[in-house]
Amino acid sequence: MDTTIKDFEAAIAELETIVKKLEEGDLPLETSLQLYERGVQLSRFCHAQLEEAEKRIEILNERGDLKPAPANLGAEDETEGRGRR
Repeated sequence: MDTTIKDFEAAIAELETIVKKLEEGDLPLETSLQLYERGVQLSRFCHAQLEEAEKRIEILNERGDLKPAPANLGAEDETEGRGRR
């Protein structure tokens, strides 16, 4: 794993910057290839981080320590949620 990548959030931010630069299209071919390569590294790092988080959630679910959030969690009106206590 690339040790220059600090964390998931930093990787996403750098990946977004790379995408913007590549979309502009004003770069020499070699620079574009280097940015693309870095983007692939960042993408793989992020994917691995998300898979690890998913595994941790599955383990917690199996232990009964954590239940998945309901699908409509963000859809409820705040006033409805207050009346259920």
